Amino acid sequence: MSLVIVGAGPNLGRAIARRFGREGLPVGLISRTQSKLDALAAELDAQGITAAGAAADITDTEALTVAIHTLAARLGPVEVLEYSPLPARAFMRPLLETTVDDLRGPLAFSVLGAVAATRAVLEPMRAARRGTILFTTGGAAIKPYPLRAGVGVSFAGEVAYARMLHEAVADEGVHVAHTAIAGAIGPGRDHEPDELAELLWRQHVERDRFQTLVGF
Repeated sequence: MSLVIVGAGPNLGRAIARRFGREGLPVGLISRTQSKLDALAAELDAQGITAAGAAADITDTEALTVAIHTLAARLGPVEVLEYSPLPARAFMRPLLETTVDDLRGPLAFSVLGAVAATRAVLEPMRAARRGTILFTTGGAAIKPYPLRAGVGVSFAGEVAYARMLHEAVADEGVHVAHTAIAGAIGPGRDHEPDELAELLWRQHVERDRFQTLVGF
């Protein structure tokens, strides 16, 4: 069994990989740049954590699906999917300047990508009657901010999907949870990555709630 992180980066993604990896889960890493994934995988391997990366543009749902399947074939069936890609600054335009086209990118990133990632792992989880899907977003999912309209709209859509999914598969052994984090993530910033990773680990093992709010 393995963990796959969609949106694996140097702060939260690295911390999640370390926390779950310490429990013996091989770690699959997905982001846009293979060289960065390879460097992070090598760092984790040096710490005794089996890891591999597969690059994909998250807005390319076919490529994202292939990346997840590739990692599952290499590392083992996905027991935990963690979806937390960092939105681009271009997605954060003021509401009154936001056009239809401005929303296409955020929706592809946060909603369509989330659906594609989920569908790549869900049926094996349902068949095994075990698994966890963790959606992690910024605070705009709960408290949208008019100067960052794209993420306010797209995070809300992602959470609606996650909530419906939680209700649909709760009786099948698959736990779905959402964490909204208000504030900056990073060493010395609003939220320490290791503390958030511990929170996500507890969600995986305790499985007692759908939504957790941090920093509100």
